[in-house]
Amino acid sequence: MAFSAEEIERYARHIVLRDVGGPGQQKLKAGRVLVVGAGGLGAPALLYLAAAGVGRLDIVDDDTVSLSNLQRQVIHRTADIGRAKTDSARDALHALNPHVELVTHGQRLDADNAMALIGAADVVVDGSDNFATRYLVSDACALAATPLVTAALGTFDATVTTLRPHERGPDGVPNPTYRCLFPEPPPPGTVAPCAEAGVLGALAGMAGSIAALEAIRVLVGFGEGLVGRLLMIDALSMRFETLSYGWDPENPLTGHHPTITDLSAHAR
Repeated sequence: MAFSAEEIERYARHIVLRDVGGPGQQKLKAGRVLVVGAGGLGAPALLYLAAAGVGRLDIVDDDTVSLSNLQRQVIHRTADIGRAKTDSARDALHALNPHVELVTHGQRLDADNAMALIGAADVVVDGSDNFATRYLVSDACALAATPLVTAALGTFDATVTTLRPHERGPDGVPNPTYRCLFPEPPPPGTVAPCAEAGVLGALAGMAGSIAALEAIRVLVGFGEGLVGRLLMIDALSMRFETLSYGWDPENPLTGHHPTITDLSAHAR
């Protein structure tokens, strides 16, 4: 997969970078990333993945751009208000890097389409804003054996982790699933949505950029990623901490007695 002269100049800082180089840039160009959500987390992730030269980006979102989105969803512009987020994101990414293939899915990810969309990707970045979608995406990625980078935002806090439960760690133990980290979602009503609690805009950019970095790491294969580690960002104290977590043999996906073998539990 040869690069044009324009691509060589565009990606020059990657090509001269140790542990990426030309072979790593080739892997990025051959890669396919599915991004769930073109909002606060998905927006910066998409921008950096496109800038990095990922060959194909699939964008899933069923929402439209509103004025209140623009405080943090930096892929959209004031003129995009009322447009589908997938269309707005596609146009912004094409303007940034016309070498990237952009495929939009203006629909909500659900039990009917998740396996097809996720199974075709090399890595998934989940920037969704609700627990139902997070559990759906994580279950589907585990079943499809697709690496997942999942991020979440609070008011002044954010988390990022990478999930590869279809693989084993150096000790031979299976990598953990999302359900090993969070066995059950919190009870309804206990976590206020950002429309009520608020969210710090720049924090979304920070977490989304880290999610993009993790996806790039998965595609290229360098360094130590966030598998089995939850990165926690506290914007009030500007503190970064990591929580290690491991495989739970009782988890319902990859435990000794799995009970989740398809997405039927997520069907409406």
